[in-house]
Amino acid sequence: MRRKFATLLTTLAISGLASSVQAQTLRVAMTTSDLPLTGGIPDNGSEGGRFAGYPIYDALVNWDFTKVDAAADLTPGLATEWKVDPNDKTIWIFTIRQGVKFHDGSTMTVDDLVWNFDRHLNENASNFDKAQARSYRNYTGQVVKYWKIDETHLALQTAEPFSPLPYQISRVFIVSPAQYKKVGNWLDFQSAPSGTGPFKVEKINPRVSIDLARNEDYWDKGRVPKVKKMILLPIPDANTRVAALRSGQVDWIEYPSPDSNPSLKAAGFNVVVKPYPHVWVWQYNLTSDSVLADKRIRLALNYGVDRDSMMELLGGTAKPSMGFYEKESKFFGKPKELFKYDPEKAKALLKEAGYGPGKPLQINVQLPTAGSGNMVPLQIGEFVQQSLRENNVEVTHEVVDWGTMLTSLRQMPGKGASPRRDAIAHGLPLGDVTNFYSQFTGMANKLGSNWSTFIDPRVDALATKAFQTFDEVERDRLIAEAHSIVVDEAAWLFVVHDLNPRALSPKVTGFVQAQSWYQDFTQLTVKD
Repeated sequence: MRRKFATLLTTLAISGLASSVQAQTLRVAMTTSDLPLTGGIPDNGSEGGRFAGYPIYDALVNWDFTKVDAAADLTPGLATEWKVDPNDKTIWIFTIRQGVKFHDGSTMTVDDLVWNFDRHLNENASNFDKAQARSYRNYTGQVVKYWKIDETHLALQTAEPFSPLPYQISRVFIVSPAQYKKVGNWLDFQSAPSGTGPFKVEKINPRVSIDLARNEDYWDKGRVPKVKKMILLPIPDANTRVAALRSGQVDWIEYPSPDSNPSLKAAGFNVVVKPYPHVWVWQYNLTSDSVLADKRIRLALNYGVDRDSMMELLGGTAKPSMGFYEKESKFFGKPKELFKYDPEKAKALLKEAGYGPGKPLQINVQLPTAGSGNMVPLQIGEFVQQSLRENNVEVTHEVVDWGTMLTSLRQMPGKGASPRRDAIAHGLPLGDVTNFYSQFTGMANKLGSNWSTFIDPRVDALATKAFQTFDEVERDRLIAEAHSIVVDEAAWLFVVHDLNPRALSPKVTGFVQAQSWYQDFTQLTVKD
């Protein structure tokens, strides 16, 4: 009911915006069912980071959107450079950019950065964010100590050498202590946030929109936004997003309905697709009492989905997945299992496990209605359901909104009062090597991010070696070897890699899509 109410409010709001906004305002229809939090720890999955993270904030290390012919990598943010202490490879030293102003006018200092890490890690600090710190353990869980070296240097220390730390802290957005002290608590900070990013929060209309304004004083003068304003609207239904774009109520939509793309192109809209690191999966429940603890069943499910036929449904906005990484990725490795549709093999494996026409395998899967990178989840879910039904598997869907699913993913199977389910179906980014670490290792299991509870001593050993080496070539080789094991163990049901589709009004110019989950909104313009 809340999602339907939010959608109604948004529909009413954008109909008013169409006539009231001025030129140089970009109106964006997100796939989320509600507004992401704006206080520096965005919710609503990684889409929250895309729209309520980087536009408003910077991290010590940002993402580079300029090299669009390859997967995006890191670039200096609030730190101009970083290095590992040659005498102790658990210690990272960051040189801090000088003269950066928060949106409230205060000047960022190294002390402010220490204060920000207190928010995540120091339970005794007055600004510790108890309500949200847990959701960021993926990004801060490796940091065991942090301190000010001097007025221009900050140190972070990990429990053991961890070479991809800069990737993890690229999601630790830096907020203004002065603004926090002014409002007095994190709840009120959400309504009046202050970061250092290229856009400022101008107004929040609950459940309807976030209004952002250009930060004229942004420290990176080459990325001062060309548009004056950006308005973010949650519209979870793909067809509603398309209708809003066609009618001129919005200028940009995330993931248009695939069957609408040909007519959008014919009408002059710009439909953009590009490969990027993202995958849509079933995360299996692999606890000992789950039917999916049987490897034969996991393999059967992967061979029982007709991914090639699904491509027709998705209209060129995705490609089949054989693993967490794309087959072309340097991290894919050389697994023995190459998952393609093989119904005879799927049925044979299920028969061996005790299932068949007279006794179909029963699977309960949580499925989102929309949200962060989920493309058209109901249609994808129904296709997978039908494909597996033809191979003696009956799938029952537990359909929920995206916020409910995120809560489910934070409740490890078998813990507390979480309902029994065999898998959770959703999309997730894999933009850097730490995404593999956070999903398939024993340490991630302890941090609460490995919902499947997948643990394989071979993967843990390879991942430990990979993340303790500072030789990038050797690190990548080890991750590829570990990924081969993940595929051969059929750790998840790997469905599709999507191609990051979005549709733009012909009024929007200057956008060049990066091969990244995140995108740069500072370089585009909106014509009258």
